[in-house]
Amino acid sequence: MSDQPRVTQRGLFYEELETGVVYVHKPGRTMTETDNVLFTTMTMNTQALHLDAAWSASQPFGQRLMNSMFTLATMVGQSVAQLTQGTIVAQLGMGEISFPHPLFHGDTLYTETIVTEKRLSSSRPGQGIVTMTHTGRNQDGVVVGKASRTALFWLKPED
Repeated sequence: MSDQPRVTQRGLFYEELETGVVYVHKPGRTMTETDNVLFTTMTMNTQALHLDAAWSASQPFGQRLMNSMFTLATMVGQSVAQLTQGTIVAQLGMGEISFPHPLFHGDTLYTETIVTEKRLSSSRPGQGIVTMTHTGRNQDGVVVGKASRTALFWLKPED
């Protein structure tokens, strides 16, 4: 090992998270047909809206839709490097999940997170509970997904 300074990528500790701040997660993620078909079949979701191009063409949106669970998982995933990498103890729950507009093959998903509430854990010293809202938008700025999420975070270790 060299004597050079080392920086390890991590998320933010409880004290570093601020309510009301918009955390913008980059880069975006362009959705592909392969993503959709693999995720949909891997999770045993046989919904024709994700798999059958000919049938989906006759439906209201005129094409296949990205699996909404893939959209949700990607929104959460896009926040990891900036917020939770190595600083989360556990995900406690999710709620208020909505998909107000579909995401299609070729769309790019951009996600941002707002911390809406935080408090120290009364039963777990050294940890805090954080509630945040993830909002996913396509390349045109249209909201395609929204979810609230509550997680248990580590407090910043004392050096």
